[in-house]
Amino acid sequence: MMHPSSDGPTLLSPARIRLALVALALGGFGIGTTEFVAMGLLPNLAADLLPNLAAVSPDAANAQAGWLITAYALGVVVGAPTIAAAAARWPRKQLLLVLLTAFTLGTIASALLPSFGLVLVARFVAALPHGAYFGIASLVAADLMGPGKRARGVAFVLGGLTIANVIGVPAITWLGQHSGWRIAYLAVAVIFVLTFLAVALFVPLQPGNPQATMRNELRAFGRLQVWFALGIGAIGFGGLFAVYTYVAPLVTEITGMPASTVPLVLMVVGLGMVVGNFVGGVLADKSVRRTIYGFFLLMIVALVGLALSAQLLIGLLLGVFLIGASASALSPAIQSRLMDVAHDSQSIAAALNHSALNIGNALGAYLGGVAIAAGFGYLSPIWIGAGLSTIGILLAAGTFGIDRARRMKGLTVPYGTQSVAVVGAGARE
Repeated sequence: MMHPSSDGPTLLSPARIRLALVALALGGFGIGTTEFVAMGLLPNLAADLLPNLAAVSPDAANAQAGWLITAYALGVVVGAPTIAAAAARWPRKQLLLVLLTAFTLGTIASALLPSFGLVLVARFVAALPHGAYFGIASLVAADLMGPGKRARGVAFVLGGLTIANVIGVPAITWLGQHSGWRIAYLAVAVIFVLTFLAVALFVPLQPGNPQATMRNELRAFGRLQVWFALGIGAIGFGGLFAVYTYVAPLVTEITGMPASTVPLVLMVVGLGMVVGNFVGGVLADKSVRRTIYGFFLLMIVALVGLALSAQLLIGLLLGVFLIGASASALSPAIQSRLMDVAHDSQSIAAALNHSALNIGNALGAYLGGVAIAAGFGYLSPIWIGAGLSTIGILLAAGTFGIDRARRMKGLTVPYGTQSVAVVGAGARE
């Protein structure tokens, strides 16, 4: 089957479509690696950038090094809506190339700057393009996939991020443990250079939205259901990151395994994310509501199970696999929900999902660090994560309850709306 291309009347062959999708997913691979590699290298970052504190209290140094993860997450939160709204009119391919250039430069700066404070700033700056890239790449992928496959298009781009957790993060973590964390970040910068070349060669030209303005895009923030959807991701996803941020000390201090086991555990988390992402994409095209409810329940059960069994290697591996799978399955569903309820503000809606998830990243990392610094140990972030995920499912009940009340009154609910027709059929309830 041939798909039309924005390059003109030329039709894209299936091979060209696949290459374009792989190029977009490669960007997700680079982003997933740069975002999550700090989790596995947290003790290395703490020892190198905070040597005095690490000599006195390794736990306190690890907790403070977690700020690097929080800074990255906050950069995503700030950059996603700002760039997506300001650049909604830009041709999508050109915007993706600009964002990849920014990723490359920010990652190189992270590797080369000498002090904790400067690296903290560099991680914030490097994160600014994150949400906008995933948002725009998801719109391009959904257009390439065709009608009725929106969530699967989103999942394909996110698939690069999840595969990064199987291959990229463990490999770069191993490299960082043996050659230094700075070399690890330089290797990530190479991934972004390769992505730039792949996008330039294979992704077809697509216009931006000529009717889009920053004012129109920002109207999404005036809709209550948008705030509910953001809250689901911002709070509920804290369950994943409360665990993932401190996975290295969890492995060594609670399970009692050597540091060389950390890349293996990260790989297991990544495998869970790969499975969950694609399962979630398929299920979200059938029912966003049931996908969100089902996988939040699974994540809560997995978090409680991990807290009770992390002393055993099998308990640790099973727990982190299920947490990664359930959290990753939620991502395309939450993004579909945002795109449904945002109506015509599609660019900002596609990007806001990543702002929300990275608020969860920052929240989980911060609260977990507070608990560890207060002396509650490395199991405490897991219980915090279970609480955050419980709030996430309660917010989901709230937003879908509003839809149900609207249907009972004969009002329109945001499924299959015209506003999402530009990227395929709207997701069903």
